[in-house]
Amino acid sequence: MNLRYRLAVPSDAATCIALRGRTRENAFSAEQLAALGITEESWADGIAQGALPGHVAEVDARMIGYCFGDRDSGEIIVLALLPDWEGKGIGRALLARVVEDFRGRGFRRLFLGCAADPAVRSHGFYRHLGWTPTGEIDALGDEVLALHLPG
Repeated sequence: MNLRYRLAVPSDAATCIALRGRTRENAFSAEQLAALGITEESWADGIAQGALPGHVAEVDARMIGYCFGDRDSGEIIVLALLPDWEGKGIGRALLARVVEDFRGRGFRRLFLGCAADPAVRSHGFYRHLGWTPTGEIDALGDEVLALHLPG
């Protein structure tokens, strides 16, 4: 197995959209993403303009996961991983890379929306990594968690 992490590039957008529909929890089809205003073109443009910095994980040159954030707000927008690769530390590694990028940009607080249901994997995943509830609920009905970065 040849696992590698790299910065996302605009040509990754189509693969990211396809992969998101194949995740175990919180899957979104291309049609559902488009209804939210997320298209291959908008995602590629966000990457190209630096507004959506992200990292991808590949095995033998095939994308198996990714993580992206919003450069302006410090929100971790998405962490997605194919089910066969869960539990191997890949999601944690992707998230850590994006968090480190944001730390380098001067952010001291990051946030994300996470399922409020403890039965959903992401609920415990983020908390285990130090993300804490803010008491807020976002527009999608997810609980907002924050990570405070040391100065």
